[in-house]
Amino acid sequence: MAGFKDFLMRGNLIEVAIAFIIGAAFGSVTTSFTKLVMDVIGKVIGGQPDFSAVTVAGVNIGVFITAVISFVITATVVYFGIVKPYEALKTRLIKAEEAAASSPTSEELLTEIRDLLAKNQS
Repeated sequence: MAGFKDFLMRGNLIEVAIAFIIGAAFGSVTTSFTKLVMDVIGKVIGGQPDFSAVTVAGVNIGVFITAVISFVITATVVYFGIVKPYEALKTRLIKAEEAAASSPTSEELLTEIRDLLAKNQS
């Protein structure tokens, strides 16, 4: 029983569960945003943007067109709402770490002071 408890309390399992819950919640946000954009497109072109009746040479490709448009809208939301801000934050954090790493340590500063004092005394 202790092994099962350790398994459940393992950090990765909790992180995956949180990611799944947040992903499900974000899925409903992107779905509603996609519907909003499709409604705006419908207002612009005068009608509901449902391409399910579109056929080419007797083959119904309308459902595929609607799915592709929904995918592109969802991918746009994910890219500009999550990926770009994450990359910007990551770049900012890396630059801050590099700036902290490039500054001399206290030992280096003390060594430099010691060397300067020794040079001035001789």
